[in-house]
Amino acid sequence: MHKNLARKAMIPRKMISIVIPTYNRAYCLGRAIESVMAQTKQPDELIIVDDGSTDDTHEIVKQLTPKATFPIHLLRTTNKGAAAARNVGIRYASGDILCFLDSDDWWDKQKIEMQLEKMLGNPDTIISHTKEVWFRKGKRVNQKKKHTPGNGFIFSACLKMCVVGMSTVMVKRDFFDRYGLFDESLPCCEDYDLWLRAAHEQPFLLVDHALTLKEGGRADQLSVLHRMGMDRYRIQSLCNLLERDALSDKQYQKTLVELRRKCTIYGKGCIKHGREKEGRRYLSLQEKYEGSKMS
Repeated sequence: MHKNLARKAMIPRKMISIVIPTYNRAYCLGRAIESVMAQTKQPDELIIVDDGSTDDTHEIVKQLTPKATFPIHLLRTTNKGAAAARNVGIRYASGDILCFLDSDDWWDKQKIEMQLEKMLGNPDTIISHTKEVWFRKGKRVNQKKKHTPGNGFIFSACLKMCVVGMSTVMVKRDFFDRYGLFDESLPCCEDYDLWLRAAHEQPFLLVDHALTLKEGGRADQLSVLHRMGMDRYRIQSLCNLLERDALSDKQYQKTLVELRRKCTIYGKGCIKHGREKEGRRYLSLQEKYEGSKMS
């Protein structure tokens, strides 16, 4: 038997569901779908959650569906944001394993195959992620060292920023049974929030290949739309984490240090821009949690 065929034959059968949330992204959604269709390891279903689009999203999906070797399900909802759309996809999915792809990103053709093989080789792993290639206006850009994704226990890195790209993730279904779904009260940073909930006790397996491609710098991206206030959502996540009483003393203190840092930056920024009351509230916020746990 051919070596590659023998290796593929050894991979046990798993139902794989892909979830793509989208909102008015008809101009790039086709690229994301086609990158799923081009996978060397085909998924069992693709679920596209249209979060209330008013463009040609439905037509794009309709044109591509007959070309797929797997079912494509289009779920149409009222506009509630990315977190809610992903949760709709998770609840609908039939798979043992779920992958997420944002509609403005796309995958290397070996993404599913390589990541699945890595996870099956590490059976205790319930979540994995990959490296990324970044583009801006069609040109590849270098990532800063702080954006380098980590392997294993990445809690400390997760406190500072979201170090797990949403479109890189492959996860077993019981991950959501343990840690819940995306927080729909967050208009952005919902991925930062969920990875933090898990990272305090769960290792994240890194597939050390750039299998996810993304293009930034567009006005419709959440990181652009919320760039002036993103830290307040991260601060909310840190406060929620401190209140769950799930952290070790050491983790609690690390979280408190990061909360203090973010509150200081955001609070001073508010004061600088004339929002004195809001700024003072954030500058004093961390005092609520001081001394609750001792290292």
